[in-house]
Amino acid sequence: MLLYMCMPLTLDVLSDGTRRHLVALLFAEQTLCVCELVAAFDELQPVISRHLALLRDAGWVVARRDGRRMYYRLAHMPAWAELVLQGFVDGGVPRRAWKATFARLTRFAGLPVRRARERLVSAS
Repeated sequence: MLLYMCMPLTLDVLSDGTRRHLVALLFAEQTLCVCELVAAFDELQPVISRHLALLRDAGWVVARRDGRRMYYRLAHMPAWAELVLQGFVDGGVPRRAWKATFARLTRFAGLPVRRARERLVSAS
């Protein structure tokens, strides 16, 4: 069993729309590799990695390396932070951007389609 320290979360890092969108996507999908995030956001890898580094430094995400791939998931966080993330999923990220992100993620052929992605795309 892994135990994670709950570090204080910095809210300032969520002032950027891309980072809000990233944490909302990780909240919905649980774990994604950088290659999936690059495909989902249609951005260059260094741009996504920089956003992820800022989120990691602020305590919102944790990283795990598996071979050549780096996987990100949300860090253990207090209940209030989960409510903030649910708010991002429920409307804090513009619906049009949310649908476009999931459409690109669904088309990404690098890894198997995840159940949460199938459910969210079919609900759209």
